[in-house]
Amino acid sequence: MPIKKELLDILCCPQCKGDIRLNRSGDGLICDKCKLVYRIQDDIPVMLIDEATPLKE
Repeated sequence: MPIKKELLDILCCPQCKGDIRLNRSGDGLICDKCKLVYRIQDDIPVMLIDEATPLKE
């Protein structure tokens, strides 16, 4: 099940508090400012800075 828009509207990057967006494959949330990707595991966003991966451009 994809992340609901209501949840995306209230989530923010835990590092910079900026906006995040869903990646194309739907398995991660991207912070363009920090260049980090937070994975989505079992339909739950893992919003831990230590577990984020660098955004591959």
